[in-house]
Amino acid sequence: MPVDLKITTELLYKGALVFALMDAIYIPLLIWRVSEETFRRLKWPLVIAAALVWYGIWAWAIGKFWETVYSYVFPAWAQTWIPWIAFIVAGSVALGLWILAIRIKSYFILTFCLMGGVIGSLTHIWAVQRGIVTTPPMLQGASPLAAVVIAFFEYIFYWCVILTIAKIVGWVEMKSKYKEVYKSQGVSDERK
Repeated sequence: MPVDLKITTELLYKGALVFALMDAIYIPLLIWRVSEETFRRLKWPLVIAAALVWYGIWAWAIGKFWETVYSYVFPAWAQTWIPWIAFIVAGSVALGLWILAIRIKSYFILTFCLMGGVIGSLTHIWAVQRGIVTTPPMLQGASPLAAVVIAFFEYIFYWCVILTIAKIVGWVEMKSKYKEVYKSQGVSDERK
């Protein structure tokens, strides 16, 4: 990444628009493809997927942007520990989002994804308070509001991806269980 790269307010808003458009396509697809019954079965796949995805996001971000961004906001020890903290926190957050979403029966996918976006905005409000748009030269001058807005749509996208991964894991797990049942009953599940 070029050292002189500058993240501007305009760039953040353009990024927010791109994420919002992707979310506008992704969420209806998830609503269409993930039933309430399926969503209820995804409790642990969601926890595991969230933990792994957020570990990966933070390992990449810290590895790529430690010197240019995160070293200005976090203490030195955080370079090693943030991905692991994200692993634990994201798994816990996924469980909380799942519990909240199943309580709101009609809009469980929407609740899950939108509340993920709210969490993104809250984390970026915290980051703004820590100086994320004033201290690192790469972000100096960017609008704090733009940083919070992009986080909302960006995190919705991430939680959609997490839900997709969990659905795939749940599908593979169910398929495996059916194979075991067929095998135990002496029935072949191969189609000719």
